[in-house]
Amino acid sequence: MDFVEDDELYEHFRIEVDKGQVPVRIDKYLSEHQPHSSRNRIQKAADAGFIHVNGRPVKSNYKVRAGDIVTLMLDRPHYDTTIEPEDIPLEVVYEDDDLMVINKPAGMVVHPGCGNFNGTLVNAIAWHLKDLESYDPNDPEVGLVHRIDKDTSGLLVVAKTPDAKTSLGKQFFNKTTHRSYNALVWGNFVEDEGRIEGNIGRDPKDRLRMEVFPPDSEIGKPAVTHYHVMERYGYTTLVECVLETGRTHQIRAHMKHIGHPLFCDERYGGTEILRGERTASYKAYIQNCFKLCPRQVLHAKTLGFVHPTTGQQMDFTSEWPEDMAALIDKWRKYLKVKE
Repeated sequence: MDFVEDDELYEHFRIEVDKGQVPVRIDKYLSEHQPHSSRNRIQKAADAGFIHVNGRPVKSNYKVRAGDIVTLMLDRPHYDTTIEPEDIPLEVVYEDDDLMVINKPAGMVVHPGCGNFNGTLVNAIAWHLKDLESYDPNDPEVGLVHRIDKDTSGLLVVAKTPDAKTSLGKQFFNKTTHRSYNALVWGNFVEDEGRIEGNIGRDPKDRLRMEVFPPDSEIGKPAVTHYHVMERYGYTTLVECVLETGRTHQIRAHMKHIGHPLFCDERYGGTEILRGERTASYKAYIQNCFKLCPRQVLHAKTLGFVHPTTGQQMDFTSEWPEDMAALIDKWRKYLKVKE
């Protein structure tokens, strides 16, 4: 399903090509060394950028050579990675027998992996539900239904039962959920609202960054973001983004693609001074802004879905975290001074 948003890739399989191996297509090679995976499935994994050789993604026609290190890198962790409960504070917005809604702080990794093996959101959830005998944090049929990046704050829904996860998962997959994000981006928009459409796939030069490709390119996955302007500060703009799809880094990549990277988003160029004055005082002001909110300014503001048991429409709204609220206030004051 395509409702996963995440920041990392996780190693699921690794093999070193034997010294006596003659060059052979990687899809053929892996189908012979992974008997439970079909060649077609391996080709699709390669097309999605998940098959790596010596740390770089390759296409299915790549010919393996002796000594190559072949890895399968997926956008979800190994489910056999044991998740241990950890006593970490959680802001639970809502909870019942089927699900709970959490307001995740910026800086908290969602899933263990890639150097973050504890202190994650799923460790905190495991602790919160440790007395619920029916909840196994290592069972993929329960738990988080979707994810947001480490340095993005905001609302997430957790399924306590397999039935709840199936129902909620279908809603995300069928795009019937309601989600909106608030973001501070560089630059001023000519229009008050707009629609961004462009496939999103891994940047071949940097696997931790996503790139936008033409909708008809057959590269990456289709993605659509709607936005409208909330407030203008001259050199930056506060926008609301509504997702039709939930691709990795969708808002961050789409906004960079149209020339409006998220403010203080280092991975997508937002930590450069992209708009404004050349004065020393302005440069100092921007640096102070970066220190005030040292992350991409992106918050999952609202979340709406149909309750999997009652059929009732559930809608939730979260306040901006302190760092984002302080930054917006700073830009509002700056605008008043300029006026």
